[in-house]
Amino acid sequence: MTLKILYFAAIREKLGKKSEEITAREGETVGDLMKRLSEKYEIVAQMEKTLMVAVNKEYRDNSYLLKDGDEVALIPPVSGGQ
Repeated sequence: MTLKILYFAAIREKLGKKSEEITAREGETVGDLMKRLSEKYEIVAQMEKTLMVAVNKEYRDNSYLLKDGDEVALIPPVSGGQ
């Protein structure tokens, strides 16, 4: 199955891309995907515990089962303001 991964903020800047399509196995969960992305990209590994993950614009936990065509957004924490 094919997933579209969206990157935001520091991850997007570090990777130099806003998105990519990857191939995943049937039965793969958000947790499985995060493990693979952490192995592939050091910045994802560094931020993994603080990232929010949204699938098709809804926040999901690591047990969520991914489906073909899902859009997965990796959203770093926001800071700033007063």
